[in-house]
Amino acid sequence: MAELDLIAAFQRLLTNRSERVVRWSGDDCAVVRARPVQAVSVDAMVDGVHFRLDHPAVTAADVGHRALAGALSDLAAMGADPGEAYIVLGLPEGFGESDTLALAQGMEELAARTETTIAGGDVTRAPVLTISVTVVGWADDEAQLIGRDGARPGDAVVVTGDLGAAGAGLAILLGQAEGDAALLARHLRPEPRLAEGKALATAGAHALIDLSDGIATDAAHIARASDVVLEIDLDALPVTPAVASVAAQLDVLPGVLAATAGEDYELLACLAPATVAALRATVTTVGRVAAVAPGGAPGLRLVGAGSDRPLRGHEHHVG
Repeated sequence: MAELDLIAAFQRLLTNRSERVVRWSGDDCAVVRARPVQAVSVDAMVDGVHFRLDHPAVTAADVGHRALAGALSDLAAMGADPGEAYIVLGLPEGFGESDTLALAQGMEELAARTETTIAGGDVTRAPVLTISVTVVGWADDEAQLIGRDGARPGDAVVVTGDLGAAGAGLAILLGQAEGDAALLARHLRPEPRLAEGKALATAGAHALIDLSDGIATDAAHIARASDVVLEIDLDALPVTPAVASVAAQLDVLPGVLAATAGEDYELLACLAPATVAALRATVTTVGRVAAVAPGGAPGLRLVGAGSDRPLRGHEHHVG
């Protein structure tokens, strides 16, 4: 399919759902009426690195959903309102029209649910399927956006949802375990916790991060940025019976799987303990923030079953 024909097909598929988007796909630039403060994040996913399109259980629509979800999760982790997304597709030889439109449809369905407008992008040829997503979020005051550097000694550490489901789903996908189809869906189609991020920010969260790489890695980011120690209880991590079943098949403690597997895209927040009661229906307390001991260093301290050895979530390696 020729590039111009493909772009025209995208324009028929996509919807401008924001009155602030004055011009979008079809012009040289998108033109957007701004709110006072903008939050921007860029994410990229590559076939063979972030997903396996050659697996029969993985569809092009799954890949499109997952790419946009991962980027939108960064907006959730700041408490930003979602706005626009800009997509660059690198398409390999043999990736046909139907797959390309299915990928875009997977993105558009998620965009519709999150009130996001896919406002533009580009298409080019690439050795393997490559997707780069730039998302723009908005706020009316910079104080409404929460970073990683505000955790305070005495804060409670909470997480949204449950952990380990995406990792369990990946194990099922790879044939390493058997389990519920819902776990596979959590891996293939994660949901960005935008409403939860906004609620945590509004409730007064001092620090926020999304759990894309696993709490064993992501909690340490907050600790270093805030110059504190985050103490996380592996036994307190919210794990469903379905995830615990997969963990047993992998001969891994449930809390260890939940802490290290990554790609759950739940949120971790540090906030005053008195605030937690109002959020109890949507969060679980998993630890606390402590001051750095004299002569010590900021970082992560794990307690509970499995904490007797070093644990790490996913870390990206380049080169």
